[in-house]
Amino acid sequence: MKKYFFITTAFLLFSLVFNMNAMAGDKGKPVYNDAPFLQDYSIKYYFTQPGVSLEKVAADRNGKIQVLSSKGLLHPHSGAFLYPGTLEKDGTYRPLADKNIVDLASYKQQLVYLDEEAVLSNAWAGIPFLKHGLSNAKLFAGGEDFTFLVAAGRDLKLLKGDEQIWKGKAAGPVLELKYAASTGKFWVLTANSLQTFSSKEMKLQTVFEGSDFTSFDVVAFGTKSIIGTSAGYIELSNLAGTQIGEMRSNLPVPDISIVKEVNGNVWFGSPEGVFMQRVDGKFNYYYGQRWLPGNQVIDIACGPDNSVLVLTQKGLGQICFKEVTLLNKAMYFEEQVRLRHIRNGFNATLNGMKSGDLSTGFLADSDNDGLWTSMYLGSQVFRYAVTKSEEALQNCIESLDAMERLYTINPVPGFPSRSFERSGYIEILSDPDRWQHSDDPEWDWKATTSSDEAIGHVFVFGAIAELIDVEPVRTKAVRLLDELMQHIVDNDFYMIDYDGKPTTWGRWNPEYVNGFPVSVGDRKLNSSNIVAMLQTAYHFTRKEVYKEKAYELMYKHGYLENLMRPMEIVGTAPEGADDWAKMLSSAWNHSDDEMYFLGYWGLYRYALNDSLKAMFKESIIDHWEYERPEKDGLWNLFTGMVTDDFDLDEAVWYLQEYPMDLINWTVKNSHRKDVQLIPENFRKQSVEEVLPPDELPIRRHNANRFGLDGGSDGRSENSAGDIWLLPYWLGRYLEVIE
Repeated sequence: MKKYFFITTAFLLFSLVFNMNAMAGDKGKPVYNDAPFLQDYSIKYYFTQPGVSLEKVAADRNGKIQVLSSKGLLHPHSGAFLYPGTLEKDGTYRPLADKNIVDLASYKQQLVYLDEEAVLSNAWAGIPFLKHGLSNAKLFAGGEDFTFLVAAGRDLKLLKGDEQIWKGKAAGPVLELKYAASTGKFWVLTANSLQTFSSKEMKLQTVFEGSDFTSFDVVAFGTKSIIGTSAGYIELSNLAGTQIGEMRSNLPVPDISIVKEVNGNVWFGSPEGVFMQRVDGKFNYYYGQRWLPGNQVIDIACGPDNSVLVLTQKGLGQICFKEVTLLNKAMYFEEQVRLRHIRNGFNATLNGMKSGDLSTGFLADSDNDGLWTSMYLGSQVFRYAVTKSEEALQNCIESLDAMERLYTINPVPGFPSRSFERSGYIEILSDPDRWQHSDDPEWDWKATTSSDEAIGHVFVFGAIAELIDVEPVRTKAVRLLDELMQHIVDNDFYMIDYDGKPTTWGRWNPEYVNGFPVSVGDRKLNSSNIVAMLQTAYHFTRKEVYKEKAYELMYKHGYLENLMRPMEIVGTAPEGADDWAKMLSSAWNHSDDEMYFLGYWGLYRYALNDSLKAMFKESIIDHWEYERPEKDGLWNLFTGMVTDDFDLDEAVWYLQEYPMDLINWTVKNSHRKDVQLIPENFRKQSVEEVLPPDELPIRRHNANRFGLDGGSDGRSENSAGDIWLLPYWLGRYLEVIE
């Protein structure tokens, strides 16, 4: 989500100057200078006591947070980012436990209460105690010089010290009371009216009438009011006393339960999350347990350190905003990967979690252990190339060891396993095609390796060979690259499994590839990948067979023509095509995008000659143009390898906007009224403009970023190794991110 906050003029000017220089490198190449930005994340406090409702939240100048419930005052216990706390009974001030508190507010940055007898506070030496004399008092607001307006139904009383200096009746039962210092008036909302009360004129005046009002706030330094309804919001000019435009209903959720201006931004609560209006008129939407304990929003308040407190029916969400740089974020993610996502050297997912509890998860094997590890390993290669970090080098060594064992744990020369695990932890009988016993009785290995793994391996072996200046590491990568490619060449461009048969996806043979109609993406993809793989192998081994085979496939079997076909021809198989071709072309395959772009590293950098290199550049840019609407950071930065004319700003947006919380919380956006749905299409693009990553389910680069809903109720946490660290360190290596 784009963050627009009134932090300080100095910070905004600093950022502006910093970023004015950010897009102009010495040679015309776009460069992003790593300016600070506001990173949002959430600390959650759950509340599960049956029969108790949560009503209000406030915080004081000391950072103390209190929640008013139907059974008294609560406060947060424990709680940190990714490690939720709870709301517990607040017994800090024992006398308050005996009082029937009915409202809570922050006044002059202190906590003030309303009970059945008075407005009171423990601040100011406990002196404020203003008796109101109203039965069923429910609401209050504090004005200038310790004056307080109290509401009970329609009845209003203005209190100062020991005096009740005014009383009157609102147009209807009062829903909300507020004092806007910028206007010098109290504001009173009923279901059908917005009124003001001047303590100087002692006059209650109707400002606006309507229906179905639910909440309001006075915003923009007192110049406007925003009134929420169950069908949208109304904007008023307080200067002209008129409505501005029509009611706005194209909101994430038009049913508004609370309106609150916090730190210069207008926030809206709803039955399905909370959203903040940006300066461009669009919204940052916070939904689900990535941000909130529950989605039914009850109250919103300003919290400590420019945070926003969002009270829901299931607890409190504290949305925090911290000034960071991309490098700060990278270092956090580096720690996240090493602490929770390394399994036998693989880049792994933490699975089996209970409702986002990190302590309950286990490191799971994956069909794509080799691919996800290749991508993480690639990030560490680029990190080492940029920084010469010994930590990055050690990470490379450990993950390369895991990659090497994929080849040695099975009996087939040059064949990479999908994964491996200790015997007894995998139920082999339930998946006999994939899982096999190794010669070592302590270990099992996973077969049926796919082309996803192969292109990932070749990408990172090439990157290591080019960029790691530690000879034993480089030598190992080149040897593994050679073994894999020799296996493929020796077996007529198939990967041959333990049973002597080709795997389902490890097929680059001309009879197979050219058997597809030209509109089926696998014909273009497999041609592009195998040429990249052969070029990479030739570049680092200098074995003529790899160059000869690359030329043979390109010119004798039409692979150059295949890979140069524009992306716009990729679509469904024509009538008469076989069922396999129809299945492969039923919709756009985003795993194919991942395979293409990983392959482009070797296709372009290790091209056999300059003429081919120019052609490959054309093909890569054509693919990128087709992918631009997804705003994927990795695709943009891989394109930055071949041209200066790419979307660096969108790559930075992706890196900044990706959430810090990589738990697979359930996320929903399909109900939103502020996104424009488009007709179903081959690419599965659901809306006109892709949503920010922190409003979407956690997704790797092989998923559709236009998918609006998803997640798994916090049952797993993804590693940042492939999702975030690879594009970041690639951008650093290409010197487009400083």
